[in-house]
Amino acid sequence: MPSLLLIVLLVEVAVHLVNTIGAAAINNLLWNIYLALPIQASKQAAEKNKLQKEYLAIRREMNATSSQDEFAKWAKLRRQHDKLLEQLEKTKASYEASKAKFDRTAGVIRWSATSGVKFVLPWIYGKEPMFWLPSGWFPYYVEWILSFPRAPLGSISIVSWQTACAAAVLLFSDAIKAALAVALGAATSPQKQPAATTTEEEKPTQAKSKKNS
Repeated sequence: MPSLLLIVLLVEVAVHLVNTIGAAAINNLLWNIYLALPIQASKQAAEKNKLQKEYLAIRREMNATSSQDEFAKWAKLRRQHDKLLEQLEKTKASYEASKAKFDRTAGVIRWSATSGVKFVLPWIYGKEPMFWLPSGWFPYYVEWILSFPRAPLGSISIVSWQTACAAAVLLFSDAIKAALAVALGAATSPQKQPAATTTEEEKPTQAKSKKNS
């Protein structure tokens, strides 16, 4: 079984990733994966896309047809247009209802697996020391703070370990962002043109030739 220290660190990493990427982006990614499965929602999505393509094709053809010169053709296209529009609206409503239900379920699971676990762990392991401090190295008030709220005095509590992990994950994330920004900035910066340097070097030679002449 993984160490409790590692579990707390992984939970903090997961919470940070969810907050950084965003719940909506994660839900959309999971929804696209979910639609790849042979389920009712994927059939609804395929039907919606099919009806939408047919509706747009009929609409373009109807707009290109004159209601005065080709009234019979235009009227037929109009009936097809209205029928497809009604079917498309029903399919979209069913599709959006399925997605809303999926988003609620995914949100509950995501919260339970990240923030929920983060809040539950201190209640379960609040009295267990994560590790012990060297005896006599720190004053009493420091040991009391680090063992807050229920861990034995002289140890690191799970709350203190969670705080330290969250700070470390945030610092590591900021360091990665700064490194990427520097790397992208260096890659996109304009390179020096050697021709300009050559021109600058040739100026003294040209000046000397003018004086000699």
